[in-house]
Amino acid sequence: MSMIIDGTNGLTFNNATTQASAGVVLQVIQATYSTATTITSTSYTDIGLSATITPKFSTSKILILASVLADIAKSVAGGIGGGISIVRNSTAVWTPNPNGANQPYTWYISSGVELTQMMNLNYLDSPATTSATTYKIQGALYTTNNSAQVAFQSGNSGSNIILLEIAG
Repeated sequence: MSMIIDGTNGLTFNNATTQASAGVVLQVIQATYSTATTITSTSYTDIGLSATITPKFSTSKILILASVLADIAKSVAGGIGGGISIVRNSTAVWTPNPNGANQPYTWYISSGVELTQMMNLNYLDSPATTSATTYKIQGALYTTNNSAQVAFQSGNSGSNIILLEIAG
């Protein structure tokens, strides 16, 4: 059996199948979204930030890196909390604990306060597919009333997402 060893593509066998070297970045997809999206719901809702990747191998892992700009405001008594989650196609693959104080993907503010926060998140997913796969970011409030809201990409500032396919 003959094979070709290539530092970029991995091993290519005489039957034209390829086995990527584990840990190699196979592709990178980046997307930016800069349209302001306001959420007043306790249900996780799309904030408009998404990217689609088609893995080359079903054994690959997808590293999701995102920077999400959130502007949180509440003008009446009591505080509010909220967070962002990662969704693969229509399935949440990571959602923060709403009771976990000071998690990097959550926030909590007191009344009459406005907070602008850039949340940087990363997550390693194993989608086990070679079909086109869409990752998106969703946001939600944990508590709500008529004055509670979170505005993502406030002032049309951009949030971004990067997907890296890592050979398994």
